[in-house]
Amino acid sequence: QKYFRKAGVPAELNPVKEKDVPEWLWRRQAAKGTEMVGEDDSRQVFDRLAGTWAYWGWKGGYFDQEADGRAFFDEMRHMLATQVGAPNSPQWFNTGLHWAYGVAGPAQGHHYVDHETGKLTRSTNAYEHPQPHACFIQSVDDDLVNENGIMDLWVREARLFKFGSGTGSNFSQLRGAGESLSGGGKSSGLMSFLKIGDRAAGAIKSGGTTRRAAKMVVVDADHPDIEAFVNWKAVEEQKVAALVSGSQLTSKHLNAVIKACHAVTGDGRFTPNDNPALKKSIIEARKCLIPENFIQRVIEFAKQGYDAIDFPTYTTDWDGEAYLTVSGQNANNTVRVTDEFLRSVEENGDWDLIRRTDGDVSETIKARELWDQIAMAAWQSADPGLQYHSTINDWHTCPAGGEIHASNPCSEYMFLDDTACNLASLNLLTFRHEDRRFDIEGFEHAVRLWTMVLEISVQMAQFPSKEIAQLSYEYRTLGLGYANIGGLLMASGLPYDSEQGRALCGAITALLTGVSYATSAEMAGAMGSFPRYDDNASSMLRVMRNHRRAAHGESGGYEGLATLPVPLDIANVPEEGIAAAAAKAWDRVIELGEQNGFRNAQSSVIAPTGTIGLLMDCDTTGIEPDFAIVKFKKLAGGGYFRIINRSVPEALEVLGYSEDEIKAIIT
Repeated sequence: QKYFRKAGVPAELNPVKEKDVPEWLWRRQAAKGTEMVGEDDSRQVFDRLAGTWAYWGWKGGYFDQEADGRAFFDEMRHMLATQVGAPNSPQWFNTGLHWAYGVAGPAQGHHYVDHETGKLTRSTNAYEHPQPHACFIQSVDDDLVNENGIMDLWVREARLFKFGSGTGSNFSQLRGAGESLSGGGKSSGLMSFLKIGDRAAGAIKSGGTTRRAAKMVVVDADHPDIEAFVNWKAVEEQKVAALVSGSQLTSKHLNAVIKACHAVTGDGRFTPNDNPALKKSIIEARKCLIPENFIQRVIEFAKQGYDAIDFPTYTTDWDGEAYLTVSGQNANNTVRVTDEFLRSVEENGDWDLIRRTDGDVSETIKARELWDQIAMAAWQSADPGLQYHSTINDWHTCPAGGEIHASNPCSEYMFLDDTACNLASLNLLTFRHEDRRFDIEGFEHAVRLWTMVLEISVQMAQFPSKEIAQLSYEYRTLGLGYANIGGLLMASGLPYDSEQGRALCGAITALLTGVSYATSAEMAGAMGSFPRYDDNASSMLRVMRNHRRAAHGESGGYEGLATLPVPLDIANVPEEGIAAAAAKAWDRVIELGEQNGFRNAQSSVIAPTGTIGLLMDCDTTGIEPDFAIVKFKKLAGGGYFRIINRSVPEALEVLGYSEDEIKAIIT
């Protein structure tokens, strides 16, 4: 129901004829004079999504014949309905509103690249080309009000949040506090602008629902303001603690003072020397550092006849007023570290912080001290996280386009600035046979179809800026992944933290990524590789060869890597066929990639699947283990969602528990 379109859906629809498009794929529009309602049946949503993918797939030439398109449409509806897979939230919010219902609206400043002409085009309708991408990486210049500057970024972010997407940016180009301005003044620094962006994100409800905006802030470890950034959220957490404890204590003591004023009678009851109870309550309030003006104010209040004061108090509820009062609550914060920095930490060496205006050293600190600050702040507030710049770029498929500097909010998508990635995830437990074997063939088939869905979604999409529209067309990055690995391991009787558990996870991941890249190479053979492929062919094939070595369990022979990967532990994969299928898939990636190139610069990610994991009734989301058998998820906007792990009975059976023992445990 969260994904139902709540309004603007015509009760009666008429088809809109379109040349060279099968009749069953004609889009619909409102019948004259019809009532406007909302979606109220999940089948409406499944048809809306699958129909739109089939429509744009047909227009883009992805099907040889109408029967292929119809089969694709039916299979996608089936997988959505049976919870085999799900696309990211923006697809549910936006995809198909124009195709299925004729929903239209004024343009919001989006752009797209016309798939027939290859020309960058400004959108004239907010919905004809949907915004299906969840993950964006946006650049920002050290400029206040011009295009691609700081204030322009908040506008671009707003376009994304409105339609349910998330965005990340590396803010390291912004000059630090105290650096010179062209007009002769001094910059207020990085943190002042991050706080503005934080407030803007907090004001927007993602996708027009109660969903919170998703935002990533990345800062390089050599930025002059890095220490303030590292400690930002930890300090704000301390402010929340002060608000909570201070408001509770202030309310307690002020009410004790006003109560003491009425403990005795007579004109002297408002004078501490004449009222021992008042004197004691004032002393106790002062011990707790209650401001003197508040104490005197409440005594004056008592003189007017009041016997209590309503002093607002705060709680640690993340949706409460205390957290709404402080800054830094609407983004994930991340420090970008290089191998050079990590070596300096190991050696307790010096670390230079570099001014952004002239490249000179702003300050020199000990790398290990900064490292300790990062660890302490993360322990206190769960932020900042870390991104390993050198290793990420060693696995970069397209270095000719520049380095990777940032990620989307959840860090699964790492690519060039001003690009986007649309996601989908497969529910791994739906590929588990009754005999407890993993359905390799069915999984591979689903991976192929969902790779097509994501590729078609690139073609149909609109984007919040010209740059993102152009680069997303030129690189065509995808993000296919899975959910419920924790549920699958539990149902298989495998500990999450075990050699077999890690090996099975690695084998399934290698299989998914290999089949997806092989499918991308197949599509490249029929439709051409992504436009920037030729510039990056040698680098991308090098990365693919390194993936193949890891899938084959090889410990050496890797090309161009400073840090070697952990290869697939084939000996510990519980089902031998999965590892063999993964190796075969990667052999095919190399074969087809060398022959055709690739349709997509990236094909897979493992996303958190916080919302679509619930949609698919997954026992665990993304790649995470379960942390409780019964969980209560607090919802943005209020309320709780009770989640019960349904894999426990099967897990106990696999581990050898009797039927009576299982019943005793779960009841």
